[in-house]
Amino acid sequence: MREFERKRLLERVNREAATVGVDIPDVVEVQGEEVELRDFVFEINRRDTIPSGERDRVNRAKKNLRRERRERLDTIETGEIPYEQGEELADSIVGIDRALNALEQLRSVDLESETQKQTAADRKRWMNFLQQALGHEDSGVGAGRGRGGRGGRGQGSGSGTYGGQR
Repeated sequence: MREFERKRLLERVNREAATVGVDIPDVVEVQGEEVELRDFVFEINRRDTIPSGERDRVNRAKKNLRRERRERLDTIETGEIPYEQGEELADSIVGIDRALNALEQLRSVDLESETQKQTAADRKRWMNFLQQALGHEDSGVGAGRGRGGRGGRGQGSGSGTYGGQR
């Protein structure tokens, strides 16, 4: 492969929009083992979120795909290979990138834990709002104006602002 061909292939795989319109490969050899990549990605993608039991499996797959991508990229960068083989490697790298993008977009969520966190955050925001609206920004719970304190309207001995007169 000539140097300008190598540069063209490297630019292609490193381009920002390289994966647009690219299909995930049906099968990819990763670390010497054939992986049915498209089926795996679609199986995981159907779930919308990654269940806790599958999280480790997905993380291992992403790690192995990144490693395989790096090895293929190194072969293009430094290997003495024919241009046709370089094109095949570039195509496979873009396919791996497409699969990685799909896997990265998945949410890894424990729904029960997330719901509890959201409820607690909502409760805290509501309490802060009420404290600000009632003028209790710096006071503790139960203390503040209008709660049996001295000099409040309509309470006490009548010696407040109105002097007991109406």
